[in-house]
Amino acid sequence: MPSTRGSVPDPGAPGGADQRLRRGARAPAPHPHAPDDRGRPRRIAIVGGGPGGLYTAALLKRLAPDREVTVYERNAPDDTFGFGVVLSDETLGGIEHADPAVHEALKAHFVRWDDIDIVHRGIRHTSGGHRFAALGRRRLLGILHDRCRDLGVDLRFRTEAPPPDRLARTHDLVVAADGVHSAVREAHRDVFRPHVTSHRCRYIWLAADFAFDAFRFEIAETEHGVMQLHGYPYSRPSPDQQPSTRPRGPQHEAASTVIVEMREEVWRAAGFDALDETESTARCAKIFADALGGRPLRSNNSAWTTFRTVVNARWSHGNVVLLGDAAHTAHFSIGSGTKLAVEDALALAACLEERPTLREALGAYEEERRPVVASTQRAARASLEWFEDLGRYVGQPPRRFAFNLLTRSRRVTHGNLRLRDAGFTDSVEREFGCPPGTPPMFTPLRLRGLTLRNRVVVSAMDMYSADDGVPGDFHLVHLGARALGGAALVMTEMVCVSAEGRITPGCTGLYTGRQGGAWRRITDFVHDSAPGTAIGVQLGHSGRKGSTRLMWEGMDEPLPDGNWPLVAPSPLPYRPGSQTPRELTRAQLTDVRQQFRAAAERAAHAGFDLLELHCAHGYLLSGFLSPLTNHRTDAYGGSLERRLRFPLEVFDAVREVWPAERPMTVRVSATDWAEGGTSGADAVRIARAFAAHGADAIDVSTGQVVAEERPEFGRSYQTPYADRIRHEAGVPVIAVGAISSWDDVNSLILAGRADLCALGRPHLYDPQWTLHAAAEQGYDGPGAPWPAPYRAGSRPPRTGRTDAPRPRLTLHGPRQDV
Repeated sequence: MPSTRGSVPDPGAPGGADQRLRRGARAPAPHPHAPDDRGRPRRIAIVGGGPGGLYTAALLKRLAPDREVTVYERNAPDDTFGFGVVLSDETLGGIEHADPAVHEALKAHFVRWDDIDIVHRGIRHTSGGHRFAALGRRRLLGILHDRCRDLGVDLRFRTEAPPPDRLARTHDLVVAADGVHSAVREAHRDVFRPHVTSHRCRYIWLAADFAFDAFRFEIAETEHGVMQLHGYPYSRPSPDQQPSTRPRGPQHEAASTVIVEMREEVWRAAGFDALDETESTARCAKIFADALGGRPLRSNNSAWTTFRTVVNARWSHGNVVLLGDAAHTAHFSIGSGTKLAVEDALALAACLEERPTLREALGAYEEERRPVVASTQRAARASLEWFEDLGRYVGQPPRRFAFNLLTRSRRVTHGNLRLRDAGFTDSVEREFGCPPGTPPMFTPLRLRGLTLRNRVVVSAMDMYSADDGVPGDFHLVHLGARALGGAALVMTEMVCVSAEGRITPGCTGLYTGRQGGAWRRITDFVHDSAPGTAIGVQLGHSGRKGSTRLMWEGMDEPLPDGNWPLVAPSPLPYRPGSQTPRELTRAQLTDVRQQFRAAAERAAHAGFDLLELHCAHGYLLSGFLSPLTNHRTDAYGGSLERRLRFPLEVFDAVREVWPAERPMTVRVSATDWAEGGTSGADAVRIARAFAAHGADAIDVSTGQVVAEERPEFGRSYQTPYADRIRHEAGVPVIAVGAISSWDDVNSLILAGRADLCALGRPHLYDPQWTLHAAAEQGYDGPGAPWPAPYRAGSRPPRTGRTDAPRPRLTLHGPRQDV
């Protein structure tokens, strides 16, 4: 099943595996069973006769016809356990340049189409411009079988491969293309160190003897829970189904792949665990009778299974290398399995041609492919988790639901969809409430008495530039510049509620009147010079992460001298070498609570529009929430409800003195990225608790609670936690974390995954990031007004004569007939 991403091949890209293969030189080998004079392997064993293994065999034999290439496949030539295969234009471009014969054979059998249909609650929404190409898996294998035979590859069907160690001794190279259950990988698991993650849905591969007229997602809300159908054509339909955007291909029997998927608990509740293959197939056809037009489904040794994501620490061992599903898997909902295997084959063959030794070639292959695969696996993980949590979204408005589904992997974006199908995107925006010509990010949002003119927040970023807790000219310029840059809300860094609650000597505070007066100077500037921009204050206490050096002098490292004592929920140092804090007593808890209250009063007098309570990143209040940092045995430790007690007491104390018309938000770490720490489910309960006490939004960050964390970094990597809290806790959320483009912001807002997006580093790079985002989208409206002194800069300046009218340099006389 494919990704909804329509990629355009770039065959001329420098360094691409396809181009490098075309340049590969060929030289005869001096010895029949030894690497040739360029160090390339001559005797090659490939374990596994799927598309990846067969294509590897064909490429290696084509590049050096004197090689001995043997493919071991334990099944018969016609045995196959899938139905349709989808390849992207990018992958097809690589195949075309590496082996035109294979490309021509594939092209003759592809079914192509452009549309995606999403059917939910009886309503079908269609999005076009997606450019799919599919063919039957059996036909694909047949094409590759023929190509391998033409080239002289030794294909051994119904043959178990010899043991991996024996193959490695008798061959120059062993390619393990034997799938997710790879026996070769398991024989050396201590070296490859595979990590296999099982997921929460059951699915089954089936087929229908007709062609869907588009890629189809259909949602069934049953008494047992939500189920979904993924279907796409891989054989030409009957002639009466031939609109221009519908499937087109060679004349043969019509057929479609049908995948039915549901959560494990739904699968069991529906009784599928007690049905055999025939009964399951019939039951699926009945549930999705509307999608199938009452037609039956057929199976082919089809069984309900759970998807497993495979990651390996290494991809090669000596002269043994992993390829395709043996090395990595990515969920079928982005159509990546065959695509990745074919691309692996291209890269492996190219590296073997380019590098002087096998060791260097295998290292280069892994270095080239690993980041590509990791990116695909991140997208696939986002997609599969979206479908696992499908029940979370079924209540969305119909078009928004469709948009959410299409952008689930975070690879397809608002701008990407607009290029493919502007009409569909316009309809989603109208349903959302965007005024004509207004991107989603420039729609307003109201929190209590504060109306934010757009959905962009300048994230809280510690500057470590204060003197005795007093913000100075640096803070005025830093925050003032970003307020002039168009964001709806500019947040201060974490402002500490006491001298002992500072992270570093350079942290700002609100524990003296002098500090409050300095903050007033900044808020006055923002309100006077950037009218319509709100400024928020983030209040916090460092807890066990205090008394450290400035970030650029050694992040989280203790001060060399002048340290102050630390307090925390429990006497646990942040990391080895850190100061051990004192466990807070009941009397000290009262003092800290009063410090937050007094700081909030000063913040109100200083003119801040919004107050955020910092309960994330391992600072004091976050330390109470996480079971990894709170080991107390009194009323403030133990269960989550008890760990919440003190942070909620502080919130209540602050809310009591913070003006009722001004909103309050809470920043949380939605996961500790560490075993035994705060989980996503815990974060939902934490958000619900703060919302019940009057929080107007939850600022959803992650991690930085324990030093031994293992975060899963990537583009927008924290937004799934915000998405979950928004839908399950029913509270507005601020999404943060590697959101770097205005296209990401539009996508997150329009899909309903976030209400606001906070960006830090982009605003350090460009203080006018929001205004430039408006200009780049051609937007000029109330969501992003340019300050009058800056209005002349609302269009990019010219950069020389390249954009000037060109002079006439030729003279054309009368046409002469010859």
